[in-house]
Amino acid sequence: MPAGQPAPCYEVLAALVVSLRAELLAAQAVAGELRAELAEARQRIAELEAQAGKNSRNSSKPPSSDGLGKPAPKPKSLRKRTGRRPGGQDGHEGRTLRQVAVPDREVPHEPGCCAGCRRPLAGRPVTGVQRRQEFDLPPLKIEVTEHQLIERECVCGQRTRGSAPDGVTAPVQYGPRIAAIIVYLYVGQFLSKKRTAQALAELFGTPLSEGTVSGIAARAADRLEGFLGHVREKLAAAAVAGFDETGFRVAGKLHWVHCARTETYTLICCHPRRGVAAMDAAGVLPAFRGVAVHDAWRPYDTYADADHQLCCAHVVRELVGVADLSPEGSWCWAAQAAEALVGMQKLVAEAAAAGQDSADSAALAEQIRLYRCAAQLGINQTAARSSKLMRAHNALAHRLADRQEDYLRFTTDRRVPADNNGSERDIRMIKLRQKVSGCLRTLTGARQFCAIRSYLSTAAKHGVHFFDALVMLAQGRPWIPSAA
Repeated sequence: MPAGQPAPCYEVLAALVVSLRAELLAAQAVAGELRAELAEARQRIAELEAQAGKNSRNSSKPPSSDGLGKPAPKPKSLRKRTGRRPGGQDGHEGRTLRQVAVPDREVPHEPGCCAGCRRPLAGRPVTGVQRRQEFDLPPLKIEVTEHQLIERECVCGQRTRGSAPDGVTAPVQYGPRIAAIIVYLYVGQFLSKKRTAQALAELFGTPLSEGTVSGIAARAADRLEGFLGHVREKLAAAAVAGFDETGFRVAGKLHWVHCARTETYTLICCHPRRGVAAMDAAGVLPAFRGVAVHDAWRPYDTYADADHQLCCAHVVRELVGVADLSPEGSWCWAAQAAEALVGMQKLVAEAAAAGQDSADSAALAEQIRLYRCAAQLGINQTAARSSKLMRAHNALAHRLADRQEDYLRFTTDRRVPADNNGSERDIRMIKLRQKVSGCLRTLTGARQFCAIRSYLSTAAKHGVHFFDALVMLAQGRPWIPSAA
């Protein structure tokens, strides 16, 4: 206090203390609000970082969404070293171009004269033949066949005309092989109508319009009604079948392509909806009584007459995403659950390779124990559910515990695969089509495309060459599995 200034009285000091206390309380209230806002901001940042960090290895996002850059941080592989060298293993049958025993054409090449004395060699003994085979196509040229329907008059005065071959119905038309190539390029190789027409014109010198491509594909799809009905019946009666769905742009709007498949049949359908209405329209799940292999999307569970195998590959990716958010070097319940699932799949695969009926019971029981403990620890650690991210992790841990039987059904039933990769492979062609040539303009066109893809996929699974199957389809007698 400055010299000479009188000390404040008690009343002034008391008022000052009260004022300072009020200011302190106000400051503490503001600090509390700021701390709450900071905690909320940190939670929001963690959620956004988790969302931005999702890719095809730690979520259900497709690989096409990863872009060209490498994922960061570096992926933590759950695979263990096998001791095998990279590439083809011993005993693997190669596919190198090899000579055939009987070529289609032989062209001899005689030496002109002796390389030493220059004498002519005509008529001299043959001492050896070196064979070199060239695989090539003959010159591509459209062959026009005219079918002349002869009409003759009988002595009785009746005129009778000859019948045209099956499928020849117009004065001018493309034959079944050209039609098969058009459908293959348009549906099998995902070219647009314009590029399909251009390819045919450049390869064969035949003018072709986009409307012709569309018409040929539509007629091919219309002939598949009986085939699709047969495939639906086979899939509905299957002991195990996989199911999946993916988005597809049709007429500028998001539609959904649904896939039902086994190792021998494929059915692909397009529908404006994603859920139960579309699954019912596909016509397989309502009558299905086997084991449905799928991801954990809830609408599949509405079909209570079927058993379920939830895709382990999907949930392992989810668990990797949770483990990625844990501090470096720390233990995480999600990593333990993922390693246990991978370990169970390895045990089952090794037992199948060895011809055993079941995996080692003790080793399998230990992996199941680790799985169950990890799920329970995950439930306990995320029980607070204090953020959106924690609520998602809590739901994942609960799903692992509550649906253990559905995740581990593959360990007790050898017919059931542990993942739904087969369905993803079958439905991937739809995404590839959209990537190559964009969306389809009409729902009718999309359904025709899916019908032909179902036909080609099923034929391939039965070892039927795509071109033979498409020629039969263009001739109006599509290949049917039961008739093969």
